[in-house]
Amino acid sequence: MTNIPVINNVHPFDARGVAKRFRHAAIFGALKSLNPGETMRFVNDHDPIPLLMQLREAFGEGLGIEYVRREPGEIVIDFQVLG
Repeated sequence: MTNIPVINNVHPFDARGVAKRFRHAAIFGALKSLNPGETMRFVNDHDPIPLLMQLREAFGEGLGIEYVRREPGEIVIDFQVLG
């Protein structure tokens, strides 16, 4: 990954290092541990469309979702807890 902006209160989460069977639970747990205004920078090797739908259903308008990078094999998404 290159040229990805760094912002304050960002906590990295590289899903590629988490066993597939635990990924969604780990992501939900990490997001629930964030305070309003904090961001989790999610990195993955594929675009997690089903996960995004689950997150929108679970968090609604309380979670901002913004792609930082969306290229084959390199997906970076900022999930920001809104307060």
